[in-house]
Amino acid sequence: MSQINTQAVILAAGKSTRIYPLTITKPKPLLKVANKPILSHNLDQMVDLVDEAVIIVGYKKEKLMEYYGKEYKGIRLIYVPQNEQLGSGHALLQAEPFIRDRFIMIVGDDLFSRVDIEAALAYPNSAVGMKVADPSKFGVLVHENGKLIQLVEKPQEFVSDLASTGLHVFTRDIFDCLRRIEKSARGELEVSAATNLLLEKMPVQCLDTKGYWIPIGYPWNLLQANEFLLENLKSKVDGEVEPGAVLKGNVVIGKGTIIRSGAYIEGPTLIGENCLIAPATHIRAATSIGDNVIIGHSVEIKNSIIMDGTVINHGSYIGDSIIGEKVDIGSATIVANWRHDSKNVKSVVKAQLVDTGRQRFGTVIGDCARTAIKTGIYPGRKIWPCMATNPGETLKTDLTNKKMD
Repeated sequence: MSQINTQAVILAAGKSTRIYPLTITKPKPLLKVANKPILSHNLDQMVDLVDEAVIIVGYKKEKLMEYYGKEYKGIRLIYVPQNEQLGSGHALLQAEPFIRDRFIMIVGDDLFSRVDIEAALAYPNSAVGMKVADPSKFGVLVHENGKLIQLVEKPQEFVSDLASTGLHVFTRDIFDCLRRIEKSARGELEVSAATNLLLEKMPVQCLDTKGYWIPIGYPWNLLQANEFLLENLKSKVDGEVEPGAVLKGNVVIGKGTIIRSGAYIEGPTLIGENCLIAPATHIRAATSIGDNVIIGHSVEIKNSIIMDGTVINHGSYIGDSIIGEKVDIGSATIVANWRHDSKNVKSVVKAQLVDTGRQRFGTVIGDCARTAIKTGIYPGRKIWPCMATNPGETLKTDLTNKKMD
C-alpha cells in the first residue's frame, strides 16, 4: 500500500516529566526500547505510507534534530518548534503551513502499529481507539455504527470503553476547527475539542485497534513495550560466542560483541554491538542491552533495558529495571524488584506515590549515574542522572538532583 502524497504530523514537543529521570537528559521520543528509539519504531511503521513527516518539537529539540537529520528511510523530516507548551491542539496548529492535504497524526512517544495506520488511512477523517478496563484515565471515543459521535476527555461516568490512542487521520478542515476552540480547564488547546467541532461538518470514522497501541506515560511502560517488541525476535549472531557459552531461545548478538565462555543467555534477548559479556553471567528473558555495554563476571540481569555505554560490574543483580546511558553499576549492587507482601510496587512520580501495576519492578537510573560497591536499591526507587550512591548504601528513597528537575 503506497500513500506517496500523504504526510504525517508527529507531536514530540513535551517535557514528559512523568518519565523522569530518563527524560531529564533527552526527549522521550529518543528513549530506546528493543535498542531503538520510540520515534524510530513509529517512523518504521510509516515507511512507504508517507513521504514526509512534520515533527513538532520543543523540549531538547536539538538532540532529536541532530539524531535524525533531514530524512529517515525515505521519509523527509520537517521540524517545527512549539515554543510554548499550550496543548496538543496548539502543537498541531504549528504544522498547518506545511500540510498539503490529508495527513496522519500521532503522538510521538507512544507506539503504534502499521496495520492501524493503514486502516485509518482508508478514510478521509478517522480516529483509532482501543478498549481499556478503566476509561476514566483516557480520552474516549463515543461511536455509533462505526461513526464517531463524540470524543470525551477522561469521563468520570461511563460513556465508552474505547480509549483514544491519539492516532488520527485528518483533512485540512481540522485547522479551522482548532482556531475556533477555547482553552480547556487545564488551560490548553485540545485536539479532542477540535475533533468534536469537525464532527459537526463531516463524518469521522471510528476504528478499533487491530494491531497494537502501547502508551508510554511512565518508566515502567518502557518495560511493557520492550517485552512486547521482543516477543517476535529471531535469533541472529553477528558477534563472537566463545565455546562454553549458552544461548537458549531467540537471542540477537550484534557485531563486535563478545560472549565469554560460561555466560548463559535466555531469549528473547537483544544485545547490541561492541559489548562484552563476561563468564558466569546470566542474562534472562525480555532483556535489551544496547551498544558498547560491559557486563561483568557473575552478573544476573532479568527483564530489563540496559542502554548504551553502561557498565555493570561483577556480582550485581538487575531485575525489571531501566538503566540509562553510560551508567556505572558498582560491584555487588543489588536491585530489589519484589515486595515481601506481594503487592504491586509503587514509585514516586511528581511527588505522588503511583501504583506501577507490576508486582515486579526494580529501579530506574538516569544517564551517567553511579552506584558504589554493595549498593542496595528498594523496589521502585530511582536515581537521577549523574548522581552517585555511597559504598554499602541502601537506597530507600529516590536519589534526586533538584537542579536537574
